[in-house]
Amino acid sequence: MRLFVKLVRGFVMLLVMAVAGVFLWLTAAPPELLRVGTGYAAKIVCSNVFIAGRDAEAVLAQDVQAPGHPLLKLVNVDVDPERRIVTARMLGAFAAGTAVYRDGLGCASVPDGDVEKALAISEPAAAATLPANATRTWPEGEGVDVGDRRLHAVLSDPALGGPGMRAIVVVKDGRIVGEVYGDGFDISTPLLGWSMAKTVNAAVIGRLVQEGRIGLDDQALFAGWTDSAHKAIRLRDLMAMESGLAFNEDYGDVADVTRMLYLEPDMAAFAAAQPVIHEIGKQFSYSSGSSVLLARIWMDRLGDRATALGYPRAALFGPLGMSSAVLEADAAGTFVGSSYLYATARDWARFGLLLADGGMWNGTRLLPEDFVAAMRRPTSVSGGLYTEIQAWNVGPGDEADERFGLKPETFWLQGHDGQFIAIVPSERLVVVRLGLTPSKLNYRPQRLVKSVSEALQN
Repeated sequence: MRLFVKLVRGFVMLLVMAVAGVFLWLTAAPPELLRVGTGYAAKIVCSNVFIAGRDAEAVLAQDVQAPGHPLLKLVNVDVDPERRIVTARMLGAFAAGTAVYRDGLGCASVPDGDVEKALAISEPAAAATLPANATRTWPEGEGVDVGDRRLHAVLSDPALGGPGMRAIVVVKDGRIVGEVYGDGFDISTPLLGWSMAKTVNAAVIGRLVQEGRIGLDDQALFAGWTDSAHKAIRLRDLMAMESGLAFNEDYGDVADVTRMLYLEPDMAAFAAAQPVIHEIGKQFSYSSGSSVLLARIWMDRLGDRATALGYPRAALFGPLGMSSAVLEADAAGTFVGSSYLYATARDWARFGLLLADGGMWNGTRLLPEDFVAAMRRPTSVSGGLYTEIQAWNVGPGDEADERFGLKPETFWLQGHDGQFIAIVPSERLVVVRLGLTPSKLNYRPQRLVKSVSEALQN
């Protein structure tokens, strides 16, 4: 009996020691996968609370946990509304991830914990975009005429809108002709476009090209790129995702993309440090790192930080009336041009209309004509899937649009979890669809776009 008691005590002691060891390990050096999870949760909750005005617990449950990795169900969040800081932890205690909100710049993940340094970066107040005049008709204002009745059946069909639809806006000949919103969302809700930000970030560069301040054939793009391989990379190579830089875009684990977004306070520095592993212009490699580098490049061309931080509003969002648009910057102050732009569906539609009209807006050329043409022109290296400037030649699923009955000229902005803008220039047709639709559901918005196009022609 005494031996049995000793064995039980020994087992309990070993168990306690093991639990204590795990606790100390998770506290002192949590695995990177857990840190990615809490960093992601803090960032998404922060942006949706302070930009979109949504409830923190609802965002955690609906946007983070429901569609995400099973470990995310162990995450709790704490929101400090006064300092505008969100902290996420595993089981309420481990692998803390932090995000901070800054006026005009949205939320930034702060993986190094230096909150005060991140908070010190702010956008100049003078760069704020005035809200659109509610009494004028869209896109000059927010007034919308009665929608086209031909679209009623299309927009009310859940199979066409897809699971998790949050907003659809249809623009024809420069006017909104139909829109619909999911439960809890409306015309005033800013929504995340994920990788649709890449195309908007490219348009910011287009403004600088129009102003003669940057060129697509520019090389030696970073001071640290001193070797011949890096120095040979042109701006257009980054635009077309053909730079040869290493970058793992697999979201299933701690890959380059998740490390950059949630473990690196200076995302551009991380992306710029990647080696050249392919011959430039010979291999297509989709890379969010390239888009962050593009943001850093155009910001550097503008010189001082204040000018750079105010430039997207002054040069693009302001002229388009995209008053809700918030292009978020990382903890170091670089715009995350790969992933983080929030805007209402109507403001996303304004950007789509700019591209549908070849870069013209109210009679003024904002983007060079050949720049927008390159946005539409597919590259041979990508097999015709991607274009020369940060856009897609085909819709989700990488199938030819003609298979769905769409015109070959159709081009796309695409983002994670079912975000897209389809543009058919000859029809002056723009279809915006935003939502929370994981790729595993195999939703194909091409059917929606085709149905919209047909309805408007009948």
